Amino acid sequence: MSDSDDSTPAEASSLAAKLDKLFATVHPPNRGEFSYEEVATALREAGGATVSAQYIWQLRKGKRDNPTKKHLEALAEFFKVPPAYFFDDAAAERIDAQLGVLAAMRDSHVRSVAMRAAGLSPDTLGAIASIIDSARRLEGLPKQVNGEESAEPR
Repeated sequence: MSDSDDSTPAEASSLAAKLDKLFATVHPPNRGEFSYEEVATALREAGGATVSAQYIWQLRKGKRDNPTKKHLEALAEFFKVPPAYFFDDAAAERIDAQLGVLAAMRDSHVRSVAMRAAGLSPDTLGAIASIIDSARRLEGLPKQVNGEESAEPR
């Protein structure tokens, strides 16, 4: 049961999409996603819900879409997101934006730019944001990233 066993269908439930985002984004540095077995084992060892790796795969792929509240709370705890991520669309939107930042910060080049910008004045940060927006336009990338508008120059 590898990740390539079946792709998440386009019509997948929002639960499947949310789990897919968590698997793709929340994992240890310098390695890929957790396996379904790793997640199932961790949930079992935490004394929480007992679920199989197969069941987690089914939830992620949209094959099953009605887990218990206990299962969702255990998954939320494992992925270190509030359980509201699965129940509240507004909370999920905010958390998705944070997950996008987490994913971007895994890129050492992005992290390097962000770290070097710390301590600069708001005017200088605005100028740097303008340069980045121009570079994104040149590369055909959208100005808006992770649901947040880029900073405008002052």
